[in-house]
Amino acid sequence: MDLMKQIKNIAIIAHVDHGKTTLVDQLLRQSGTFRANEHVEERAMDSNDIERERGITILAKNTAIDYKDYRINILDTPGHADFGGEVERIMRMVDGVLLVVDAFEGCMPQTRFVLKKALEQDLTPLVVVNKIDRPGARPEEVVDEVLDLFIELGANDEQIEFPVIYASALNGTANTEPDQNVDNMQALFETIVDYIPSPRVDANQPLQFQVSLLDYNDYVGRIGIGRVFHGTIRNGSQVSLVRNDGSLVEFRITKLFGFKGLKRIEIDSASAGDIVAVAGKEDINVSETICELGQNMPLPELHIDEPTLQMRFLTNTSPFAGREGKFITARKIEERLFAETQTDVSLRVEKTEVPDEWEVSGRGELHLSILIETMRREGFELQVSKPQVILREINGEICEPVEYVQIDVPEEYVGNVIEALGTRRGELQQMGATNQGQMRLVFHVYSRGLIGFSTEFLTLTKGYGMISHNFLEYRPKLREDVGGRRAGVLVSMENGKATAYSIMGLEDRGTIFIEPGTEVYEGMIVGENNRENDLAVNVVKAKQLTNMRTANKDNTVVLKRPRVFSLEQSLEYLDEDEYCEVTPESIRLRKKILDKNTREKANKKRKNENESE
Repeated sequence: MDLMKQIKNIAIIAHVDHGKTTLVDQLLRQSGTFRANEHVEERAMDSNDIERERGITILAKNTAIDYKDYRINILDTPGHADFGGEVERIMRMVDGVLLVVDAFEGCMPQTRFVLKKALEQDLTPLVVVNKIDRPGARPEEVVDEVLDLFIELGANDEQIEFPVIYASALNGTANTEPDQNVDNMQALFETIVDYIPSPRVDANQPLQFQVSLLDYNDYVGRIGIGRVFHGTIRNGSQVSLVRNDGSLVEFRITKLFGFKGLKRIEIDSASAGDIVAVAGKEDINVSETICELGQNMPLPELHIDEPTLQMRFLTNTSPFAGREGKFITARKIEERLFAETQTDVSLRVEKTEVPDEWEVSGRGELHLSILIETMRREGFELQVSKPQVILREINGEICEPVEYVQIDVPEEYVGNVIEALGTRRGELQQMGATNQGQMRLVFHVYSRGLIGFSTEFLTLTKGYGMISHNFLEYRPKLREDVGGRRAGVLVSMENGKATAYSIMGLEDRGTIFIEPGTEVYEGMIVGENNRENDLAVNVVKAKQLTNMRTANKDNTVVLKRPRVFSLEQSLEYLDEDEYCEVTPESIRLRKKILDKNTREKANKKRKNENESE
């Protein structure tokens, strides 16, 4: 058999939590890639702690398995809209996609997004209806939904003739019929081999290798991962790199890696069609082409989605700065932020006019919050400002991003959701019942109207609603404010430890965020006010001790449970004049100006300026 026919390059694409990573697990196990006595974690492709805890894939991963005479290169892609940039670049590395769809949930917004990208690249699709063992599964109806989506997205006749595999990735089973009993994934392997085309390449042409993903290693520096489109790439060879700006630079390949299971293995050479990793150029970038010397033929540039959200990152200036973190200086934070841009091409980091402050732009709140969470786990202390959407000038007009939002909720909450998104300038596009007895609502909402909406949405739907959204387009900027927090906050006016006595006295004023014994400082946010204005409060006041016996002396003090914010919820909650202080052990909300009198003067000045405009 011709060597080129033995390679199959596929990407696994799906909406978040439809079972891509678990499916890859089973393919790895059942292909005999692991030794019989080798211990392998569940969801082995999700390699970092945050991915494991949240059950989501953040970075695209690649692996390779051998099945019969075939080398199957598999790319596991993120399902969340914030990491869509990873998905797009991967489409150029593969010849086919496994579209995984939940047998209960059916097609979701991200299913539409990833399938659209795959069809635009003219890739061969194979549909896997996963979780067929789930209660309420409706595999046949889901296949009809998928077919409707293909037609809606303009798939050609060949793409519409997709094969369907019915699988339970959790149980490691797959078959061509939904009700057949099998105990392996043989049918999926065979369908990949029979249906996904081999790379259409020529090993005799001059070398062309394009970088699609980046990795970083302390020993060899930046690593470019991509596909060999033509020719042969060899370790130790001198090659030329065609930059994105058209310039040329020569370098020697110091390491060449192939993939086998979860391991990266050193190899001497790789032929056209294979997916490999190249080291030797410290500043290699996504979309750049490696060619043979004197044969400089760059491949078409890869599209990288522009960031839509930005935040200010600052050194920690609170009274508690330096207590909990290992890395607290501006130099350390700057090094870490710029190091992140080495591997995450959707991230932008720029210095600002203010020392010790950086503007960090990303694809969404989750994208940025995972960077912050990673940094705090590494021992960093920092402060961040409220997320802001990035405006763009299009045809001389200032425009802002708009999102496609899909919501599934029980019928009794529909009115609440429509009203809440109406106040955030959401436009209802579709409404109808789903097969699961829920109502499905589709909105177009300005991105800044969605900042802070997730927490409100959970409250509105009592946790029963599901919301998914991804970037739709840029539209002319709205003049009025959209979204944002309506309630004011309770701000500590003293330093010290919060007491049960003072918290009990404040419970009627709003919702408390802290427990008795929590150390607070002046300017720290300790709760939410029932009204729209901010209120300075004393949470460290202790009860006066006297010799007088009171009637309610023996009553037990029962305090309400404080509202505890996750990192994402904290970022969503922030207002313009506030920071989120992040340390390895704590997440605190605070006012930018800590002193009460100075803050009130600044607020009055800002209010007067707004009125004069």
